Amino acid sequence: MARSYVALGANLGDPVATVKAALAALPNLPETTLVRHSSLYRTAPVGLLDQPDFFNAVAALDTALAPEELLDALLQMEADFGRLRREKDGPRSLDLDLLLYEDRVLASSCLTLPHPRMHLRAFVMVPLVEIAPDILLPGRGRGAAWLPAVAMQGIHRLPA
Repeated sequence: MARSYVALGANLGDPVATVKAALAALPNLPETTLVRHSSLYRTAPVGLLDQPDFFNAVAALDTALAPEELLDALLQMEADFGRLRREKDGPRSLDLDLLLYEDRVLASSCLTLPHPRMHLRAFVMVPLVEIAPDILLPGRGRGAAWLPAVAMQGIHRLPA
């Protein structure tokens, strides 16, 4: 089993319910176990700013799927939740990003590991470090060391 980390986000419909439902659905992926997940966080959009705030979380998974197979399963889950890819950084019913797969470094036409911008995003780093405080980002060092770089980005933890 390989430890992987997935970022979840949504800002259309009832995004809190969607992220919670997606977290509940992750253990249904083939050969995959949900190990833990972060709190939910409300974050301002990045890129395209004229859209509703996002609700985000990060999940730790143990999986026997290869990285590309896991990505395919996550993309199918997005589609099952009604995700339509209309514009880059635009609103979405559900976004699932494969952040890390063990300490694998990979650059293919469909997948880059670690996720190339994860260390620049509070909506990824804050929940990731919440559930994995000693996480190492391949080629970038300790995840917690990147928190000051994203400290000015608006992120608010939702009450449990």
